[in-house]
Amino acid sequence: MITAEQKFEEFLKSKELKYTSERKLIIKTIFSFNKHFDIEELFERLRKQGNNVSRATIYRTIPLLIQGGLITETLHCQDKTSYENIFNKEHHDHLVCINCGKIIEFYNEKIEKLQEEVCRQHNFVPIEHRLGIKGYCEDCYKKIKGEVK
Repeated sequence: MITAEQKFEEFLKSKELKYTSERKLIIKTIFSFNKHFDIEELFERLRKQGNNVSRATIYRTIPLLIQGGLITETLHCQDKTSYENIFNKEHHDHLVCINCGKIIEFYNEKIEKLQEEVCRQHNFVPIEHRLGIKGYCEDCYKKIKGEVK
């Protein structure tokens, strides 16, 4: 089975781009995250590992990883854009707390079937979809509700 690094290298070759040492470090670091991440978290992790990859290189590499089907952008929340590894992972959707930034992943077969039905009704061929619901996680809602009393 092909690895994420191999897939990225093949994608870059197809675009006549180089698989630089910085790009290798970026993809290895991204795939070391077991959660959603933003560019600042990625930059900090690279720095802590002693790697001098610039923010500019990260910003240029992220769109390539998205185009290559290795990561995706999740919802924008708290003035941050989060990303996640999607290589060899099952589709899922997100609940995002607008107070603390917590991201809850979920999958619901009824939602998936409804989306398929809507596409069929409109003779529409889907390529991708992302469902994200913004609101408050249980802990933040309890805090907010307690403050209102």
